[in-house]
Amino acid sequence: MTNKARARRVRMILTDVDGTLTDGTLAVLPDGEEIKTYHVKDGLAVLLAQIAGLKLGIITGKTSKGLEHRAARLKIDELVQGAVDKMPSYRGILARHGLRPEETAYIGDDLGDLAVLKAVGFAAAVADAHPIVRRSAHYVCKARGGRGAFRELVDYILTAQGKWGLVTAEFETIFDRKL
Repeated sequence: MTNKARARRVRMILTDVDGTLTDGTLAVLPDGEEIKTYHVKDGLAVLLAQIAGLKLGIITGKTSKGLEHRAARLKIDELVQGAVDKMPSYRGILARHGLRPEETAYIGDDLGDLAVLKAVGFAAAVADAHPIVRRSAHYVCKARGGRGAFRELVDYILTAQGKWGLVTAEFETIFDRKL
């Protein structure tokens, strides 16, 4: 099956955080709180995917209050933090949303993502992912983690699904209403 055929079946996109939505850099404050930065293009990709009717989820091994706020602001359907073994969380998401594995995509960067990458219908890796992760992916982004890789994945899926016309028309309507 081609990558485009796999992408056409996607109804939900799942992602890792550190090294995928972020570049993997952590700033640690004196109180121990970690600060992460996110690329605005990846945030816009969330909106584009939502306009296209796709569900979105995050499965991460770490826990972050900042991520909770980011996910809430972006209206992410699923946020699972502290998932060292990501497979139980992945199976729970499938069950809650009535999805089959082939209807899900996942993007990751490191060894903790391998099990989910091998389970989904469309697996993606950021450009600077571990070599084993890149070899396990159906699609390897040109962009590095935290530098628009999630946006690149969403663009690929929307193109494969032929949804750009729908997305751009709705996007223009959203901005027309705000002007």
